[in-house]
Amino acid sequence: MVPYYYNPDTNELDKIISRELSDDFTVEESVKAIIEKVKNEGDSALYSFAKEFDKVELNQLYVSDEELKQCDNFVDLDLKKAILRAKDNIEKFHKAQISKGEKIEIENGIKLSRKIVPINSVGLYVPGGTAPLFSTVLMLGIPAKVAKCNNIILATPPTRDGNVNPVVLFAAKSIGITKIIKVGGAGAIAALSYGTETISKVDKIFGPGNRFVSYAKMIVSSRTSIDMLAGPSEVMVVADNLTNPGFAASDFLSQAEHGKDSQSILVILADEKKASIFKDKFLTEMNKQLDQLERKEYLLPSLMNSRIIATNNFENCIDIINRYAPEHLVLNLDKAKDICEKVNNAGSIFIGPYACESAGDYASGTNHTLPTSGWAKSVSGVSTDSFIKKITIQEISYEGIKSLGDTIIKMAEGESLSAHANSVRIRIKDDKK
Repeated sequence: MVPYYYNPDTNELDKIISRELSDDFTVEESVKAIIEKVKNEGDSALYSFAKEFDKVELNQLYVSDEELKQCDNFVDLDLKKAILRAKDNIEKFHKAQISKGEKIEIENGIKLSRKIVPINSVGLYVPGGTAPLFSTVLMLGIPAKVAKCNNIILATPPTRDGNVNPVVLFAAKSIGITKIIKVGGAGAIAALSYGTETISKVDKIFGPGNRFVSYAKMIVSSRTSIDMLAGPSEVMVVADNLTNPGFAASDFLSQAEHGKDSQSILVILADEKKASIFKDKFLTEMNKQLDQLERKEYLLPSLMNSRIIATNNFENCIDIINRYAPEHLVLNLDKAKDICEKVNNAGSIFIGPYACESAGDYASGTNHTLPTSGWAKSVSGVSTDSFIKKITIQEISYEGIKSLGDTIIKMAEGESLSAHANSVRIRIKDDKK
C-alpha cells in the first residue's frame, strides 16, 4: 500500500517527496464568484450560501448570547476539563512569546526603538466539515487574546439545525471570544476581508480550511493580510531500527486521517537489512492499527499518497527532511537531538518516543497552525508574533542629525533624490535648535 525506497538519488528523491497539490480551475472560478457575490450583496449572500452549501436557513448570522450560555449543557464534563487544561498550557507558552520592544542609542543623539502593538482586528476561521476542529479555536484565539487584539471575530460553518457545534462554542467562550458568526467556506473569508452590513472587515485572517477556503485566502490576500496558505496536512516520522514500530505507525496514521489528500512519510535511518526488517514491522503495526480506526474513507486515500524512505547515511537523512520541509516532524530515534540541531525546515518538531504528534495538535502548548506544502522553508507557524506589529521609532537630536547628515546627503544624492538631501540640509542650517 505504501511505496518503499532505499537510498534514492537526488533526482529520484525529489519525485518521491513531491506533493500532489491540486490546481483546480473549477474551484478557483467558484471561489471568485462567491467572493464577488459577498462583496456586492453582503449579508444576503451569506444567508443564500448557508442555504445552498450548509442546507440550513439562518435567521441571524451571529451566535446569540443564549446559544453561548447554553453550550455548556451539551459538552461532556471530561471534555470540558481536557479543553481547559489544554487552554492553560497553550496560554503559558504563548504568553512567554510576548515581545518587548528594543531600545538603543545607535550614535550620540540618535535613539532607536521598536513599539509592539497588536493587530487591531482579526478574523479566525475554524473549519466544520468532517470533524469540527474546536482545538483550532484555542490555537488561534489564545494568541489573539494574549496579543490583546481589540476585535476578534470567529467564523465557523453552522450545522444542519442552524447552530454551531457546542464544543466549538465552549472553547471560544472559555477564552473570552463572543463574536462568532455562522458562516463557512469561501463566503466567510470574503465577509471577513470585505465586511458586510453586520460583519466588520478585519485586518488579518487566520485559520485552516479546504481548497475553497485556501483559494479564497489567496485571492483576498492582496487586500487583507493572511496567516499562511495551508495545504493538506502532513507528517514526516524519522525512525531507526530500534524505534517502537507501533509508536511510529500511530504518528504516521494520525495525520493521514485528516483528509484524503493528507500525506505521511516515514524515514528510516538504518542499513539496508535493518531498514527492511523495520519497514516490515512498521507495516504490520500500521495495518493492525488501521483495522481498529474509524475514518478509513480518509485514511486509505492518504496512504496512497504516503511514502517510506530508508537511508544508511546521517547527512542524507537531514537532506531528506530539509528538502521536504514537513509540517510536523517526529524524531523518534536514538539520534533525535543530533538531527534536530541540523533541521532548518519544519513547522513543528517532536523529539523522543513519547512526543507524539497529537500532543502538539491538542494540549502540549505549541501551536498546531503550521506551514504545509513546503512553506516551512520560509514561513513559521502561528504564534503570538502573528498577531502583533512592530513599529520602528527614531528620536534624533540636532547633534545627531548634524553628525549623520553628510552621510544621508551623499546617499540621497547618489540616488538622485534631492528632496531627501534637502530635508537634512534644512535642519542642519536651523539655528533655533
